[in-house]
Amino acid sequence: MASAWRRLGFYVSFLKSQQDGGPGIISGGRRVIPGWARDIYSATGEWTKEYTLQTRKEVEKWWHHRIKEQASKISEADKSKPKFYVLSMFPYPSGKLHMGHVRVYTISDTIARFQKMRGMQVINPMGWDAFGLPAENAAIERNLHPESWTQSNIEHMRKQLDRLGLCFSWDREITTCLPDYYRWTQYLFIKLYEAGLAYQKEALVNWDPVDQTVLANEQVDEHGCSWRSGAKVEQKYLRQWFIKTTAYAKAMQEALVDLPEWYGIKGMQAHWIGDCVGCHLDFTLKVDGQVTGEKLTAYTATPEAIYGTSHVAISPNHRLLHGHSSLKETFRKALVPGKDCLTPVMAVNMLTQQEVPVVILAKADLEGSLDSRIGIPSTSPEDTTLAQTLGLPYSEVIETLPDGTERMSSSAEFTGMSRQDAFLALTQQARRKRVGGDVTSHKLKDWLISRQRYWGTPIPMVHCPACGPVPVPLQDLPVTLPHVPSFTGKGGSPLATASEWVNCACPRCKGAAKRETDTMDTFVDSAWYYFRYTDPQNTQSPFNAALADYWMPVDLYIGGKEHAVMHLFYARFFSHFCHDQNMVKHREPFHKLLAQGLIKGQTFRLPSGQYLQREEVDLTGAVPVHAETKERLEVTWEKMSKSKHNGVDPEEVVEQYGIDTVRLYILFAAPPEKDILWDVKTDALPGVLRWQQRLWALVTRFIEARAPGTAPRPQLLSDEERAESKKLWEYKNSVISEVTTHFTEDFSLNSVISQLMGLSSALLMRTLTPWEVR
Repeated sequence: MASAWRRLGFYVSFLKSQQDGGPGIISGGRRVIPGWARDIYSATGEWTKEYTLQTRKEVEKWWHHRIKEQASKISEADKSKPKFYVLSMFPYPSGKLHMGHVRVYTISDTIARFQKMRGMQVINPMGWDAFGLPAENAAIERNLHPESWTQSNIEHMRKQLDRLGLCFSWDREITTCLPDYYRWTQYLFIKLYEAGLAYQKEALVNWDPVDQTVLANEQVDEHGCSWRSGAKVEQKYLRQWFIKTTAYAKAMQEALVDLPEWYGIKGMQAHWIGDCVGCHLDFTLKVDGQVTGEKLTAYTATPEAIYGTSHVAISPNHRLLHGHSSLKETFRKALVPGKDCLTPVMAVNMLTQQEVPVVILAKADLEGSLDSRIGIPSTSPEDTTLAQTLGLPYSEVIETLPDGTERMSSSAEFTGMSRQDAFLALTQQARRKRVGGDVTSHKLKDWLISRQRYWGTPIPMVHCPACGPVPVPLQDLPVTLPHVPSFTGKGGSPLATASEWVNCACPRCKGAAKRETDTMDTFVDSAWYYFRYTDPQNTQSPFNAALADYWMPVDLYIGGKEHAVMHLFYARFFSHFCHDQNMVKHREPFHKLLAQGLIKGQTFRLPSGQYLQREEVDLTGAVPVHAETKERLEVTWEKMSKSKHNGVDPEEVVEQYGIDTVRLYILFAAPPEKDILWDVKTDALPGVLRWQQRLWALVTRFIEARAPGTAPRPQLLSDEERAESKKLWEYKNSVISEVTTHFTEDFSLNSVISQLMGLSSALLMRTLTPWEVR
C-alpha cells in the first residue's frame, strides 16, 4: 500500500510541494486541504471528495473572476514576443446566444488560452456586427428605435458570454453601429470612390408595390411575395451604389496559391471568382451621330482582339431596355422578341474610338452573370455567324505563323505583338485611361452595396445638380444617422424623410445639394473589422499601420462555412485594397481558417411539412408519432431554429451540466469542421462527465498520497517502479507532442481531449493497488 502511495506522489509531482499546511484530515466526506495543494483548488480550505454538479459549479465560480481578471489585461504589441491573433466571427446582437455561438467562441477561447500558455502575445477580440435589417424590423414591430433595441441586446449578450467563462480581449471591443466605427467605414468608402472603385448605376431591386418600398432578399418569401404586405414583388430599376470588386478579381484569384492553410475554402473562393480570362470595356452610345450621354460596359474574353469588333451585344433584359435610360424607347422599337435585332444605336469604344452597332440578342441569358458582351468574329464562331447574318463588317486581327504561334494584325500599335503581350498591353492601357481593362471572369459581378434602409452606415456622398456626386470631406466624417421619428416600413428610404439632414450645401460649389439617403450593406462593416481590432481607439485613422503590421495577418480565423464565400471574398477585397493604399504591408488578411460545422437539433415533422414541438411527439413506440393523431413522423437532424422547435438554450444547458462540462462536450463531440448532432444521451456527454470525475479522483488520491507532508523521493522507488515511471514519462511527452500538433496544425480539439483522457487514465491506473484493479 505504501508503495502505491509513493508511486502516486511521484507520478503527479508536477504539483507544487509547499509544506505549510500539515496533514490532511478526513471530516464528513470532505478533506481539509494542506496549504501546498492550494494550487489545485481551495475556496474553503476543504476538498470535496465527490465531483458533483454542485462541486463543478463551485469550482467554476471560484475561477471565474480570476480568469476574467487575467484576460482583461490589455494586450499591447510587444515585438519582443511572437504574436498570435485568433479571431472568431463577431455576432449580430440578436439578443440571445445560440449553441452555434457557444461552439465557435469556445473553440477560439480554448486556442487563445493554449497560445497564451506557450508565451505568445495573444489577442482574442470580440465585437458586434450591429447594423442590419432585423433591428429595423424590430423597431417597426415594437415601436422602438433600432439603437435602443441593439444596445439592449449587446448588454444582454455580453453578460451571456461572460457567464460562459469566455475570455475575450474586451479592451478591443468594437460596435459597428457606433459613429467611432462607421466613421472609418465611410472613410474607406471615400478612398474607394477616389480610386474609381465605387460608383453608381441602375440595378434591379425587389419592389413592394403596396408599401412602395425596396425589399431585401430576406423579405421576399418563397412565393415571391412581400413579407409585410403580401403583395407580389416586382423587379424595378433604381440607381444603386456599387464597389468594383471585379477590379481585384485576378489578383485575388492568384493570391489563393499563397493560402495553403485554407483547406476546403480555396476551391469555393476560386469558383466564386471564376476564371479571370477577360475584361470589361466601356463604350459611349450615339444615335444619328449624336452623343447621348449614355454609357455601356461590355465583357470580352479576348480583349487583345478588340480591333476586330463587329458589334456589341446586349440581352433583352438589359437595363437599357427597362430602366430610366434615355434610349429605352429607341431600343424597344428595334426589339423583335426571339430574333437578333440590329439597332440604330452605335457604341464607341472609349479605348480605340471604333464605332460598332449595338445588337439585341434573341436569347435573354448570356454566359455567367453577363447581360452584354463584345462581338469579335476573329475569336468566336458565334460572333462570326451573327455578323454575317446581319451583314456587319469586321476585320481579321489574328495572324497564325508557320510555327503555330499567333500574333496581332490590323490592331494599331498592338500590331505585331503576340496575343499574350497584346492582352497585357491593351488591358493595362484601358486601366490607365479608366475605361475598363480589369481582368476578371464572366461570372463575377461588382458588389451592390446600396440598401434603402435606415439602420446602416450612411453613404458619405452628396448629390449636387451642378457638380454631380461629391464625397463628403474627410474632416467632416462621420456622417451620422439623423433621428427619424417613426419607422413604418413603407415608402422610400427612411433617411429621405429627415429633410433637415438631407438638404445640405455641396462640399465643392457650396450650392444647394442633397445627401445620399441609401445606407451600406452590412457586409461592408464586417469587411474590415479585423483591422480595427488592432487599434480600436484610434481617432486619427482607421488603424495605425505599425500596429496592423504587427498583429496582421490574423493567425486563425474561425467561423461558419456559410461565410466561406461572400464574407471572405469581401474581407479579402478590402485587405487587398488597403495594401494598395499603403495602409498595411500584408495583402491577405487571414493565415489559417477554421470553418466549424453546425450544431443540429432533432426535428419531428408531419407529412404536411409542419414541425412539431417535442411535447407533441409520442416516443414510446418503435417509431415517433404525433401524440394526438398518431401520424408517423419524419425525424431529421437540422440546423437549430425556433421555427423547427429544435433549438437548445445555452443557459439552460449550462445550468443543467455546468460550464466546463458543456464546453468539453462541444469540443469532444466532433472535429470542429464537422456538424454536431445535439443529443446529450450519446456517448460524448457521459464520456466527458466520466473524464472529469476521473480527473477529480486522480487529484483526490494525490492529496491523500501527499497528506503525510513529505515529498516523494525517487530513490525510494524499486527498479520496477522506475521502469514504469520512465514509460509514463515517455507517454506524457508523446501526449504533449500530439496535443501541441492538434492545437497548432489541424485544430482537432476532440483529439486533444482524447489524448488527455488517455493520459489521465494512465496516471489513474498506476495509482491503483492490485486488489483495487481486481
